Amino acid sequence: MRRVALTGGIGTGKSYVTARLREAGVPVVDADVLARQAVAPDSPGLAAVVTRFGADILTRQGFLDRARLGEIVFRDEAARRDLEAIVHPVVRVATEQFFVQLPPDTPCAVADIPLLYETGRDRQFDAVIVVACDRATQLERVVARDGLSRAEAERRVAAQWPIAEKVARADYVIRTDGTFAETDEQVDRLLQKLHA
Repeated sequence: MRRVALTGGIGTGKSYVTARLREAGVPVVDADVLARQAVAPDSPGLAAVVTRFGADILTRQGFLDRARLGEIVFRDEAARRDLEAIVHPVVRVATEQFFVQLPPDTPCAVADIPLLYETGRDRQFDAVIVVACDRATQLERVVARDGLSRAEAERRVAAQWPIAEKVARADYVIRTDGTFAETDEQVDRLLQKLHA
């Protein structure tokens, strides 16, 4: 089985591409989903986050207030590193479990890992797909999708490696600047290569 990582940046269209891969029957695990599970109520991860950041980052129902925590970690690099040190090890283990439980004759499977290069995990995969678009489009999408100010969107984009650097290291690149049909064509071509 080929272990493939998919990455990009916030607002580049990774979710759309992973949805298309799933529709085509490719097993996909999403590191963002695993990260949310790592800090679910009553989890050791949430307890560690509360120890580090305080009970103010919880909602009244005991859930992590992701918006409040985001305001903290995207303004303070040390805080972001502390959060990543809590969450990333849990995500790594869960990602490995995803691959191990797949049938051995699975041709390929994909792990969607937004911070793949930032965490040095690219070497753990047989190939890397980068989903990319121009920075202006990326910022527009983040502002529209997340309801953030332009300055806040800029901070979140700046917290990740530049897309051009990720593209330069990628085995495959899917550009999402164009139409959905154009993206779909690229995904179809990619699937042929992955299954070759």
